[in-house]
Amino acid sequence: QVQLVESGGGLVQPGGSLRLSCAASGFTFSSYLMSWVRQTPGKGPEWVSGISRGGESTRYADSVKGRFTISRDNAKNTLYLQMNSLKPEDTALYYCARSSLTYMNYSLRGQGTQVTVSS
Repeated sequence: QVQLVESGGGLVQPGGSLRLSCAASGFTFSSYLMSWVRQTPGKGPEWVSGISRGGESTRYADSVKGRFTISRDNAKNTLYLQMNSLKPEDTALYYCARSSLTYMNYSLRGQGTQVTVSS
């Protein structure tokens, strides 16, 4: 079964950290660009970060640059997002997505994991 399953979300205080994981199955994980995307109610999805097939190249939205780190382990078919110095505005449903040509045009996404930053 082709799927992406996220985990690691939760409630954290401002300034705290979380590490999200995305487990891929049913396809050749290393053949795809991977991204993290977040969405809040009433707003469109916001692309957060992307990583190349081998993991050597990463990109970030300006809103998270310097605070978030994307990585992947192709041997474990897993994508990660380390989130530090979290802010209330980071509160969202975070999901991972795979794409073939560009980060924004993804062909598969997971159900997501909720991140809530609040004191």
